[in-house]
Amino acid sequence: MNGPNLAVAARAKRKEPPHGDIVDGRHPKHLRSNGDMTSGANTPDMEGSFEGDYDEEIDESRVQALLPVGPDTAEWQATIENVVRNVVSIRFCQTCSFDTDPALTSEATGFVVDAERGYILTNRHVVGSGPFWGYCVFDNHEEVDAYPVYRDPVHDFGILKFDPKAVKYMPLAALPLRPDCAKVGVEIRVVGNDAGEKLSILSGVISRLDRNAPEYGEGYSDFNTCYYQASAAASGGSSGSPVVNIDGYAVALQAGGRADGASTDYFLPLDRPLRALKCLQEGKPITRGDIQCQFLLKPFDECRRLGLSPEWEAVVRKAFPKETNMLVAEIVLPEGPSHGKVEEGDVLIKVNGDLLTQFIRLDDILDSSVGQPVKLLLHRGGEEIEVEIEVGDLHKITPDRFVSVSGGSFHDLSYQQARLYGVACKGVYVCEAGGSFRFDNAENGWLVQSIDHKKTPDLKTFIEVAKGIPDKARVVVTYKHLRDLHTLHTTIMYIDRHWAKKMKLAVRNDETGLWDFSDLADALPPVPPVPRKASFIQLEHTSHPAVADLVRSFVHVNCTMPMKLDGFPKNRKWGMGLVIDADKGLVIISRAIVPYDLCDISITIADSIIVEGKVVFLHPLQNYAIIQYDPKLVDAPVLSAKLSSEEITQGAKTYFIGYNRIGRIVHAATTVTEIFAVTIPANSGAPRYRAVNIDAITVDTSLSGQCGSGVLVAEDGTVHALWLTYLGERSASTHRDEEYHLGLATPTILPVVSQIQQGIVPKLRMLSVEFRSIQMSQARVMGVSEEWIQKVSEANTAYHQLFMVTKRIFDRNEKEASDALLEGDILLTLNGKMITKISELDVMYSNDVLDATIVRDCVELNLKIPTVAADDVETDHAISFCGAIIHRPHHAVRQQISKLFSEVYVSARTRGSPSYQYGLAPTNFITHVNGKPTPDLESFLKVVVEIPDNTYFRVKAVTFDSVPWVVTMKKNEHYFPTMEWIKDSSEECGWRRVTYEGGKVIQGEGEDGVLTTGEDATESMDVDVGVVDVSED
Repeated sequence: MNGPNLAVAARAKRKEPPHGDIVDGRHPKHLRSNGDMTSGANTPDMEGSFEGDYDEEIDESRVQALLPVGPDTAEWQATIENVVRNVVSIRFCQTCSFDTDPALTSEATGFVVDAERGYILTNRHVVGSGPFWGYCVFDNHEEVDAYPVYRDPVHDFGILKFDPKAVKYMPLAALPLRPDCAKVGVEIRVVGNDAGEKLSILSGVISRLDRNAPEYGEGYSDFNTCYYQASAAASGGSSGSPVVNIDGYAVALQAGGRADGASTDYFLPLDRPLRALKCLQEGKPITRGDIQCQFLLKPFDECRRLGLSPEWEAVVRKAFPKETNMLVAEIVLPEGPSHGKVEEGDVLIKVNGDLLTQFIRLDDILDSSVGQPVKLLLHRGGEEIEVEIEVGDLHKITPDRFVSVSGGSFHDLSYQQARLYGVACKGVYVCEAGGSFRFDNAENGWLVQSIDHKKTPDLKTFIEVAKGIPDKARVVVTYKHLRDLHTLHTTIMYIDRHWAKKMKLAVRNDETGLWDFSDLADALPPVPPVPRKASFIQLEHTSHPAVADLVRSFVHVNCTMPMKLDGFPKNRKWGMGLVIDADKGLVIISRAIVPYDLCDISITIADSIIVEGKVVFLHPLQNYAIIQYDPKLVDAPVLSAKLSSEEITQGAKTYFIGYNRIGRIVHAATTVTEIFAVTIPANSGAPRYRAVNIDAITVDTSLSGQCGSGVLVAEDGTVHALWLTYLGERSASTHRDEEYHLGLATPTILPVVSQIQQGIVPKLRMLSVEFRSIQMSQARVMGVSEEWIQKVSEANTAYHQLFMVTKRIFDRNEKEASDALLEGDILLTLNGKMITKISELDVMYSNDVLDATIVRDCVELNLKIPTVAADDVETDHAISFCGAIIHRPHHAVRQQISKLFSEVYVSARTRGSPSYQYGLAPTNFITHVNGKPTPDLESFLKVVVEIPDNTYFRVKAVTFDSVPWVVTMKKNEHYFPTMEWIKDSSEECGWRRVTYEGGKVIQGEGEDGVLTTGEDATESMDVDVGVVDVSED
């Protein structure tokens, strides 16, 4: 019996994007499907064409090995030999999110349907609705570029085009399309790229011709067509495979199957693909008509219950004696042509006087009647209803363009999405919710209702409204979700037109297969800020006014990162900062909130005044940043927090003031429970900033675990410690980033704060090692004398501990020397002072050389240990190349590695990009390009800009685990131009961008390119920073 199909039980047959085996969260050396992904086995470009006979395409043993278990006839073997020559493996990227399709890299199957013109038939969910970039590999491993010339708005087929002259070593032949040969009981073979294999042949028998199209859930799904059903057990990668009969004719197109383990496959009939192919061959437009009503096939017994009269049932059964179903209206879109004329549950009897029961005839009529009325005879509750409906153009309600502005992308709502949710086919759909338009909820499906109090009913109006919004403006945006149009969401968004200056329009070009980019408008300059007045809240229920007054020292800090650097997993963070100098506008905050200075910082004072901030200082080890705002813009009683110069002790009474996860202030009297040398776990998958060589403070209140920002304060209002968020490792079980909330004593930060208040940029020195504490029992075994152990007990009565070097931090300027600290060394003194507290290591920050006493291999040594400058710790130069974000190995990498293989380090990559397709993964070091050494970014950039567009090049790389490997990649400048980001204090943003595109050097953004600044992998699913790809709150 036919009826609604379970969405959860169906799956598309496109292969899932390859993730490879991830060990300890880190990518393997590269990602390779089961089939060959590189061009090493592909045919080189050669002049001339194929000559002679093609005698050695497939030998008998190979064919026999590919056949299903059990004997097969010679006739089937001969058929398969002919068919496999026409089948291609398609490797492709959908380069950005569009409509129902996310940015992705995958592979599928297609087959040649016109050898002379170079047409390949495959699925629509392979071709996708948005920008496509890919190639196909023939059975003899010749590779040719392919691009879409048609993707059906509804049905699951698309047509790619390739240059037949590019295939030099095998004769091309087309597989004939014979939809008339599909019959129940026909034995078939599914020939294609199954489960990533180069070629797989699966057998089956067509069991049904009249099932409804499968629903794949929230994404692309076919509708208004019947599907064939068979048992072939095809899997990922087989999308677009030809379903052939024993005569070698394609009778259907592989499209989907069940996801619950059942070996059931769904095939698309070839009637509409055959029509589209003929239109292309004849140079005619492929007209597609629709009345915005979804029909389903329902059996006669159900139609009777819906009101089909016995008389009409008899007429239909007589006219179509083999049919058991009729078409019934399932979804009628509001405000569409059928709205008010057709109702859900109507049984379709006739169209333009023709009795029909099948989608194929309905499609014929609608496709030939675009812009014209058609008459429908319906049965509704036992009554005959005749209506006249004007047929709409299906292409007009299928978006073929999108606009990118402020990091987000938008297009008109598609018929696909409207049908899926049963809503009117209108509105501005957010296909890429990034940049300024990143909504609080990470899921897709948002419709923008208004911006800056101006309605945005369609894309054209949206563009005009967006053009008029100046850079750095804060505007009210209202939006709804397709799943819940009853609820209107309202938010305030900060419009970025300085990192993303251009507003680009991308329009699909079916002649070239590319999407053509054009600039719509220059960014309007920001409106100069003006001073604002505000007052702070009163902290209630505290007996100490000085403690309550500290509310005036807290500010809310929002940090937005337009591009992924340093392996940081997020694109935006917020937290509370502490004002340490109200006259100069200095604020201290955790580096888990402000990780680097390629960012936008908004500081909210008294929950009222919003001002811009900039990074003044980033501490390389102690997990804090100092930012600054313009105090002239703030007319509010901001209080400079008084920082204590005395160390807080274990057991001391203190007050905890913190801000919880929703930004509400909480406070409690508490006690310091512990002060200890903390070791924040390193993230093995993708090194990112990690605090080392610090003491951490814990307190006896449950509030401390709820708050990522705050202070520990004395009764007189003196701040003894900052309460900060420390970014840790990514959990292997939950795939979430662990965060630790701990206190940092204020005396350790005072020297830096003092210099910055004086206008001096701190020039810190540091030891390139990581320490951990050891107890006296361990120290004794490792060779520390009883005399020194006694001195420790006298020097620090609270903690009997020393510090051992656990890891050397690779220093690019360090030379091997006998006076360098080594792993296992136990530190006794620095400059004559015994080191029993982590805070006593702070002497390193201001000394070029330290006199040290250590124990190494049970021998006491006196060394002069040079410190290294912390000036070059932060990233100041980055390159975006083929979708990969590349910069020098940042400090976190050097903390975890013993040798740098190159100064060219892959930090992140964008989904749908060449780097993702060919497997250039984060944590790789690039050592050579096309055989030329690339020891640094300058030499790397010089080599890659000379590589012609759309050509292969060789990359030699080394993994984080010291495994060398080589990959060939193809350059794509149209969607992924090479961009250079250079720190430049003369620029307003502090960074300068240079684009290398088509042999030209462009200052700023280029003309082409999709959004590749690196969205959050855990929120928008379009960039990879070396972590497992999951959704996260």
